Amino acid sequence: MSDELVFYTNPMSRGRIVRWMLEEVGQPYRTEVLSFADLSSAEYRSINPMGKVPAITHGHTVITETAAICAYLADAFPDADLAPALSDPARGAYYRWLFFGAGCIEPAVTNKSLGLEPPAEKRGMVGYGSMDDVLDTLETAVADGPYLLGEQFTAADVYIGSQIAFGTMFGTIEKRPAFLSYLQRVSMRPAAVSAREIDDEIIAEQKAEAE
Repeated sequence: MSDELVFYTNPMSRGRIVRWMLEEVGQPYRTEVLSFADLSSAEYRSINPMGKVPAITHGHTVITETAAICAYLADAFPDADLAPALSDPARGAYYRWLFFGAGCIEPAVTNKSLGLEPPAEKRGMVGYGSMDDVLDTLETAVADGPYLLGEQFTAADVYIGSQIAFGTMFGTIEKRPAFLSYLQRVSMRPAAVSAREIDDEIIAEQKAEAE
């Protein structure tokens, strides 16, 4: 099919975020499960020269970078109502939080995990400032709820909700009450549950094959 939606992933990667997004969208898609060794192949690097997952192709269109994939899918399939309309003033907040996830949460958590938090006198050189700045801002964003844009669940919730889930699981994000309450709201959505079940089943099958 010329408009086939193909999802390239590994179930132990950020691909789990895109799996959730795809389940929210509710459109047919084909999954290509890749080992980490597969990512360096010439075939896959023709899709993503960075050699990373996730990636999707939609017909002849290639999209990489998790936040970009979530944003693309929301716009490509508007019937799923996962983004405010372009004419809706809430579109600004949607962009704000989606890119806050990519530009602030992601690098702050990564740097903390690597022990690379910037010293106080050099925080101005770092886009996210400090981990405390990021977490305090994030707490404000999710505290009122139920979602980042109030009553509308969006692709930004998929992306940031996933980051909170990963961070609280691995100890890179504090388990603040506001985070846990928000996570409970978003993680029990049917699409989130089905996405976890699909990826966990793939992991179980891979482990069984390796034994």
